[in-house]
Amino acid sequence: MDIKMSNCGVLSIAKPSDEYGRQKALERLQILDSPSEKPFEEITKLVSMTLGVPICAVSLLDEDRQWFKSSQGLGIQQTCRSAAICDHAIKADAPFIVEDATLDARFAKNPFVTGEPYIRAYAGIPLRMPDGYLIGTLCAIDKKPRAFSNAEIAVLANFARLVVGEIELREAASVDALTRIASRQAWRTATEKALAQGKRDGTPTALLLFDLDHFKTINDTHGHLVGDLVLRAAAATVQKTIRRSDIFGRVGGEEFAITLPDTDLSKAGLIAEKVRHAVQRLRFEEVSGLECTISVGGAIYDPGSDISEWIAAADKRLYLAKNGGRNRVEMADRAVKRVPQANLA
Repeated sequence: MDIKMSNCGVLSIAKPSDEYGRQKALERLQILDSPSEKPFEEITKLVSMTLGVPICAVSLLDEDRQWFKSSQGLGIQQTCRSAAICDHAIKADAPFIVEDATLDARFAKNPFVTGEPYIRAYAGIPLRMPDGYLIGTLCAIDKKPRAFSNAEIAVLANFARLVVGEIELREAASVDALTRIASRQAWRTATEKALAQGKRDGTPTALLLFDLDHFKTINDTHGHLVGDLVLRAAAATVQKTIRRSDIFGRVGGEEFAITLPDTDLSKAGLIAEKVRHAVQRLRFEEVSGLECTISVGGAIYDPGSDISEWIAAADKRLYLAKNGGRNRVEMADRAVKRVPQANLA
C-alpha cells in the first residue's frame, strides 16, 4: 500500500538551498525504485532490535516523495514528501529528535501522527554522501513518546554510516569508473524498467547506440591516457546534451547506449544528430589537432520483441553508419518486430 502522493494534508517545508544539486546526486545513485537488498534490510532490522523501536527505515527524499529503500514495521514503500519528518532532518543537517510528535506543532497534524503508523517518537540521522549532499535519513520511530539517549543517537549515527557505505558499494557496481555514467548492467536494468513503463503507458521507446570513430587510432597515436581523456569528454558532453529522463551508459570499450523513453523515431533521429554534433564540436587543449566524432545507430522498441533483438537492430544501424563513412546517424525505419518461429522453417 502507498499513501496518496497528491495531498498528505500537511504543508511542506522549504526545500534545501542546494535542492537541485541534491536531487541530481540522488538520481546519479540509481537507487530509487530499486528492489529490496539484503545489506539494507539487515541494517534496519539491527537498528530496530538495538534501539527497541517497532519502526526503522532508510528514507530517501525524491523531488516530491519519500521513498524507503528498506523499512521495518511500516508496510508502505513511499509517501508524499510534504508529510516526511525526514525532510526536516536533512534541513537540520544534524541528528533530528522528536520525543512526542503530538506535542510538536510541526507534526501534531501530520497524517502519520494522527493515523497509521501513529508516530510518536522519532530519531533521524541524515545520510551524507561523499559529494556532500544529504539524500535522506536513517530513522528510528516509536509509537509511544520516548527520549533517545546520547548513546542511542551515537549508535544510530554509526548505523547511518554503514548505510552510506553500502550505497557507495552499490554505486561502485553501477557506475562506470572512467566515465562516471551508468555501467553496462546498470544501463540494462534501468532500460528494462523504462521498457516496462512504456508498455504500460503505450508510449514508444528508442535506443541509440554509438561508438567513437577511429578510437583505436587515437589510442595507438596518442596513448591510452589521451584515449581515456577522449572517452570522459565525450561521455560528459553527451550527458549534458540529452534529456534528464534519458538513460545513458557505457556498454563497451568505446561503445555507449542511450535509451530514450517516450520517444518516436523522428524525435530519436533529431536527438541522435544533436548528440553527434555536440561530440564533433569537442576540442582538446592537451592534444593539438585531435578531433572526435561518433557513428550512431538507432531503433524503436516493439513490445512484441525482446531487448536483445532491439539492441541488435540498433547495432546493425550502427554498423551501417560506420560503413557509410562514419560521423553519421542511421535509424531503423520501423519498430523491431520478432519473426514468429513458424516463419523461420
